[in-house]
Amino acid sequence: MTIATKRVYDDAAHGDGYRVLVDRLWPRGVSKERAHVDVWLRDVGPSDELRRWFHHEARLFEEFADRYRAELATNPAVETLRGIVRSHDVVTLVYSARDAEHNQAVVLRDYLSD
Repeated sequence: MTIATKRVYDDAAHGDGYRVLVDRLWPRGVSKERAHVDVWLRDVGPSDELRRWFHHEARLFEEFADRYRAELATNPAVETLRGIVRSHDVVTLVYSARDAEHNQAVVLRDYLSD
């Protein structure tokens, strides 16, 4: 089982496997055809309140990650995602943030891997 992360604005590749969009909001300027996602699990993304608080500021990432993991612990959409991960050899968590190291897909990948 491999769980990868990739920005939705980057070209999809065959090696991405099953692509899951994990943003609560649809990415700006990206058509559904260009996104090449197999499923959009908006409910697995961080809450609107947490997303607005974080605002993708790297200095807040550790606290964001802690708060997001707490949300994930009680989020039923996580079980849906776990089922997807169990059913596919490669799953790519697709996100729209500019920062490849400080975003919800990174936290989610690590959460699922633990």
